[in-house]
Amino acid sequence: MRLELGNFHVKDIAFGDTLSFKDGVLTINKQEALDFIMEDDRITEADLYIAKPGDHIRMCPVKEAIEPRVRPDGRGLFPGYTSELKKCGEGTIHALKECSVLVVGKHWGGFQDGVIDMCGEGQKLTYFGQLNNIVLVADTNEEFERYEQQKKNDALRRAGHKLAEFIGGAVKDLEPEDTEVYESTPMTRRDAEIEKLPSVVYVMQPQSQMEEMGYNDLVYGWDCNHMLPTVMDPNEILDGAMVSGSFMPVSSKWSTYDFQNCPEIKELYNAHGKTINFLGVIMANLNVALEQKERAAIFVAQIAKSLGADGAVVAEEGYGNPDADFVGCIVALEDAGVKTVGVTNECTGRDGKSQPLVTLDEKCDAIVSCGNVSELIDLPPMETVLGELEALARDGMSGGWAGDEILGPSVREDGSIILENNSMFCGDQVLGWSPKTMKEF
Repeated sequence: MRLELGNFHVKDIAFGDTLSFKDGVLTINKQEALDFIMEDDRITEADLYIAKPGDHIRMCPVKEAIEPRVRPDGRGLFPGYTSELKKCGEGTIHALKECSVLVVGKHWGGFQDGVIDMCGEGQKLTYFGQLNNIVLVADTNEEFERYEQQKKNDALRRAGHKLAEFIGGAVKDLEPEDTEVYESTPMTRRDAEIEKLPSVVYVMQPQSQMEEMGYNDLVYGWDCNHMLPTVMDPNEILDGAMVSGSFMPVSSKWSTYDFQNCPEIKELYNAHGKTINFLGVIMANLNVALEQKERAAIFVAQIAKSLGADGAVVAEEGYGNPDADFVGCIVALEDAGVKTVGVTNECTGRDGKSQPLVTLDEKCDAIVSCGNVSELIDLPPMETVLGELEALARDGMSGGWAGDEILGPSVREDGSIILENNSMFCGDQVLGWSPKTMKEF
């Protein structure tokens, strides 16, 4: 499979008369975009903003991030979800780089929503503080979940995915500034010199713990709770086959943007033919019941062994209950003779002294840590808040609280906030670009 990513590098974003891209400037007709968003009658109010690195802007509650893209051949951006089901992973797609569409609730947040700062100390705690962002701030008529801590956020998330494709239309017929090519070949038909290299699989564990549909990550529009571990071509992941869900404390979450740009897949591609034979992706899942976890681990291990993998990298979306899936998968791979490295964050408590994962095993002797979800963060006020900052304290957002005997409320009267790392939107970046780690002093 051959996938060509035609890149257009966004240096600035502005509102103007037409949707266009020229000399690094993305121009958006704001009213035209809002009219498109409001075609979904569940959206009751919406507005668009621009948030660039260095702006004194704080966003809360942030629900999703998507890279604006479009397919020149007219196929939908997220097959099986926002468009007709079609195969991903081959052909040409145009992408607006250094840019994302962010979806922010106008009022109501929940367990799975987070915070992004565009400047100051908080900016470095989430990748999206470094990007030029088109920010959709909206509310819906989904009253049935307004006061629920756990929200599906379906109307808002779908609006963001569709808006990303709408904005991507600015570069549909343009010539890319540069092109990334990802070409995969059949795992059993590779050059003899490549076959001599250590064979490696990448195991992804997207979030799928909710048995009720509508919360979990999707693969070709299919809820990952319904799937057993399977083999996927890495190009499919980079090309829109995976869509982020609405479940998981948000620093541990993988946004759709993360799937579209997965650095670990790209790095494995870079190493292919040089130091490793990159076989591809085993797409697993994260379950609730112990038997489900054990079954998934058995499947992952037998697939890896059947493919002839010498090594594996396992990435976990989440912590707590999913740690059992993560550790169980690593143990099963090691028992099958596949040397395994795990990538995850940790939950070591505010003092850093608690057990990092819910379950541990001596075979998990190569773990890459992306930081502590419980680390306390104290941030000053921002000039502008997009959304409703009170959601951090009021709506059960992970890492925020209404009151604490020692620390007081998460949201102070002057607009400053204190929160756990848990609340930083996709802040731990387990898929490969986290600047954080754990250190022992």
